[in-house]
Amino acid sequence: MRVEKQSSTQADLTELRAKYVPRGITSAHPIAADHANGSELWDVDGRRYIDFAGGIGVMNVGHNHPRVMEAVRAQLERATHTSFQVVVYESYLRLAERLCEVAPLPGPKKAIFFSTGAEAIENAVKIARAFTGRPAVISFRGSFHGRTLLTLSLTGSVSPYKQNFGPYAAEVYQSPFPYEYRGWTTERALASLESLFESEVSPKRVAAVVIEPVLGEGGFVPAPADFLQRLRVLTERHGILLIVDEIQTGFGRTGKFFAIEHSGVKPDLVAVAKSLAAGFPLSGVVGRADVMDAPDPGGLGGTYGGNPVACAAGVAVMDVMRDEKLPERAARIGSVIEERMQSWAAEHDIVGDVRGLGAMMGMELVRDRGTKEPADKEAAAILAAAREKGLIVLRAGTYHNVIRTLMPLTIPDDQLMEGLDILGSALAEARSKK
Repeated sequence: MRVEKQSSTQADLTELRAKYVPRGITSAHPIAADHANGSELWDVDGRRYIDFAGGIGVMNVGHNHPRVMEAVRAQLERATHTSFQVVVYESYLRLAERLCEVAPLPGPKKAIFFSTGAEAIENAVKIARAFTGRPAVISFRGSFHGRTLLTLSLTGSVSPYKQNFGPYAAEVYQSPFPYEYRGWTTERALASLESLFESEVSPKRVAAVVIEPVLGEGGFVPAPADFLQRLRVLTERHGILLIVDEIQTGFGRTGKFFAIEHSGVKPDLVAVAKSLAAGFPLSGVVGRADVMDAPDPGGLGGTYGGNPVACAAGVAVMDVMRDEKLPERAARIGSVIEERMQSWAAEHDIVGDVRGLGAMMGMELVRDRGTKEPADKEAAAILAAAREKGLIVLRAGTYHNVIRTLMPLTIPDDQLMEGLDILGSALAEARSKK
């Protein structure tokens, strides 16, 4: 792949960013991308990086996958936009069909598409309210569901997301997530949820519970299978819908097509986005057909939702996931990462916990294993050191002290090992400066 180098330098673009872009939107790394391919990215000065961020979990099939690019080019020649609300088109319908085929839901299914993850969550809640006739929604502490009014209300982390953006949406309640490393076992989390029903909101008023099978921005914390199973029993007992947010976990990342599959739980609605269309803005909700049909005609939609080019990319992504067996590949990648992270934990007491599902692995850094004081500054230093060595990686967590892995699932073994070597070197370097 030949790419003509841009004339702007890193310094040029840094100046433009400071002058014209507000400080409210941050960038994890102070570099300007020029082009990317597979699991590699090059900046405008020609420096190459291994990509363990994947555009925040968006590039599961890798940058510029040939089959995705071919599908996009073919759709570009046909139509770039008509709005599904004006006339329908095949790429939307084929993607809905494919998504319904793989969604781990009971009975007949239907799907609808939007542009962002926040839109998917908002619409999932609207659908749940229409179906149940109830107003309240429950989410979990440490969760991240988006930056719009309703999704920010559902999000269970204050810093940096909520700031002074309130007041927030009414009828949203939060319960502790089962985060055992921080003291929240399955039993304790379920007891807290039952207490919420007794003291804050009657279950008869709750339309839905929204949960990430693995906390994403909250620190890559998998919900135990028994918690999810017992939550499903609880919601069914009270006529509450279960909405699973698979925006970051979905599309093979955890070793299954959807993370909820690890528990055997069948939710009512699933929200998807990120790797659905390999970087093209696309999100969706797939759910039980009877639930999805609850809103009256005209109640759902959006001018750009389910853009034909993005949907064409989505169909190609589904083909790549199937044909290249990327969920299985994610499981193998995850075992390699976990083994390496466990070895670092044995060598460096800064690594307090290693956890994850499949290739969605994280290690929580602490200053003291006894007190579990978060090592947020140290995590930032490790990211910077890794970047200088040619690796782009991200952190997460309520305390910003979790190093997380979101490399493309198509990453070759040699690049995976190269990236892990760099991360291990950066970790050791940070410890030597303590």
